[in-house]
Amino acid sequence: MGRNLKNALIAFLAPLPSILFYTSFLNHQQQQHPIWSWCHQHPFLLVNILFFFNINVLFWIISLIQSSNWMIDVYWTVIPVLLVHYFKSHPSSQFNFYRSTVIVVLTWIWSIRLTHSYFRREKWQWGAREDWRFTDLAQQYGKTWWWVSFFAVYLIQQVFLIGVCLPMYIVHTVNQPLNIWDTAGSAVCLTGIVIAYFADTQLHKFVTQNEKLKQAGKPLVPNLETGLWFYSRHPNYFGEQVWWWGLVIFGWNLGCTWVVVGAVVNSLCLGYVTILVERKMLKQEYRVEQYKRYQKSTSVWVPWFKSSVIDVLKEKAS
Repeated sequence: MGRNLKNALIAFLAPLPSILFYTSFLNHQQQQHPIWSWCHQHPFLLVNILFFFNINVLFWIISLIQSSNWMIDVYWTVIPVLLVHYFKSHPSSQFNFYRSTVIVVLTWIWSIRLTHSYFRREKWQWGAREDWRFTDLAQQYGKTWWWVSFFAVYLIQQVFLIGVCLPMYIVHTVNQPLNIWDTAGSAVCLTGIVIAYFADTQLHKFVTQNEKLKQAGKPLVPNLETGLWFYSRHPNYFGEQVWWWGLVIFGWNLGCTWVVVGAVVNSLCLGYVTILVERKMLKQEYRVEQYKRYQKSTSVWVPWFKSSVIDVLKEKAS
């Protein structure tokens, strides 16, 4: 069996323990058994327990066997879909049908977009490589990485993913009529998905073109500064954050202002990732000077006019 096919099979089988357990619970929920009664009364705690053992522990063990943490990247795009369907299907849930449908559809659109972007970037291979940040951490921690990775790669994902998906949980625990804020939340979510799609597509074309130049022995283009990348150094990150903050609107609208916690933590994490990415860019000699200029003239996240353009407009206004 080829490596690509083997990894695909592992990825499809990996979440089965949680899925089978939850399916069994749904089929036996009417029985007066202590386990099923507990699962019925504690939906949020149950999903965290399933996440801990199936994602954190099992995925971690698989990573130790394979010496690679590639699978968590694939499941970052899938877990929110699993979570939204869990929250919707749990027997204790109560929700507005139309709001729930909107959330489910939006989550699927987001997931399909991000999954497509991931596999396009990886040339449609399963587990060809792990995230470069994990590789750097492995080199940094050396022999202790095998146990540090459980916390740095897996346990932290539970905090992030459960946190940013809190609005999905709230939507399926509060039954209120639709209002204008649901429309606003939907618009913001779709805007984030569209921005991220175009940003990732432009980046993919740029990387592909540079790969062709490299194969032909020609100089590489130092930096992408067209399309959305003309207005932002990380428009893909910006679009992703807009999506998650759009979800916050749904939870906030239902009276749960604390749902911002997940989005705030995720944004702070992405801010740190942005710093790491830019440090990596500045280590590549062929692009250092141009990227430094790019940093000075271009917004970090939020698409905006370049500083040189703003200076010209100020001069004209004066």
